[in-house]
Amino acid sequence: MELRYPIGKFEFAGECSAAQREQWIGEIEALPTRLVEAVAGLTEEQLDLPYRDGGWTVRQVVHHVADSHMNSLMRFKLALTEDQPTIKPYYEDRWAELEDSVSLDIGVSISLLESLHKRWVVLLKAMKETDFERLFIHPESKKTIRLDYNLGLYAWHGKHHVAHITSLRDRLSI
Repeated sequence: MELRYPIGKFEFAGECSAAQREQWIGEIEALPTRLVEAVAGLTEEQLDLPYRDGGWTVRQVVHHVADSHMNSLMRFKLALTEDQPTIKPYYEDRWAELEDSVSLDIGVSISLLESLHKRWVVLLKAMKETDFERLFIHPESKKTIRLDYNLGLYAWHGKHHVAHITSLRDRLSI
């Protein structure tokens, strides 16, 4: 298993069916519960273990998921309310080094994710088929990103980081 990408990299076929979107929405809806299960019973010391050499700690991963998914929800809202907005990227590696990411109780980000995902799922389930075709522009890559692509990417993103935690637990038997 590749420690950096334990479930592989995100792959998008280019077309997205309603059934695929429904599956991805279900994965986004389930993420907070899956994350709670992944960290259940870990001690403070275990939360501060990196999931791989040179990687973030479990604590940083949990806080990163909250940071990243907040940004994604905002990108959805921008794309739904503006014509091809240019989003604001952020330096996730720098955010992961801020004090709230390295020392704060993970329960804060888990609570945030539970609330954030409830709102996000309500929004996603209310979207029409054509809404998923809406676009935003990523200023670094200069690419236009469709919301259906972004939906799949963030369904994958949550599973990807849960797998970082569960694979560490499996390797260390914790």
